[in-house]
Amino acid sequence: MVSQITRGIKISVSTSFEGTYFKNYKIHFAFSYEITIENHSKDSVQLNSRHWEIFDSLNNLEVVDGEGVIGKKPVLKPGESHKYSSGCLLSSPHGAMRGHFNMINFTTTKSFKVIVPTFKLNAPFALN
Repeated sequence: MVSQITRGIKISVSTSFEGTYFKNYKIHFAFSYEITIENHSKDSVQLNSRHWEIFDSLNNLEVVDGEGVIGKKPVLKPGESHKYSSGCLLSSPHGAMRGHFNMINFTTTKSFKVIVPTFKLNAPFALN
């Protein structure tokens, strides 16, 4: 598990390899990840959007931008947390993701970025 705190918001990520399958005549490696967002600040905040950079060991890069996370824009009061799971497909058994969440502080009405630390995606059968 990796964790990072940005402006009082702690992001923790754990990952899991889900298996391989063929799609469009090509093998894909499926990974899931679980993200926990904890508000350690003194202000209420809301997650509005996300930005992901998804890499694999074949130097493929996919950039994903979107509203909220899994269709939600969670509001977190001080001391609250939000957990969600999602996933991605890679063309190789190794990769990584990094990104950020765009959030708004309800006290100051200012937007800010919360960094999601780089987390690795590794199929256990391919590790030395």
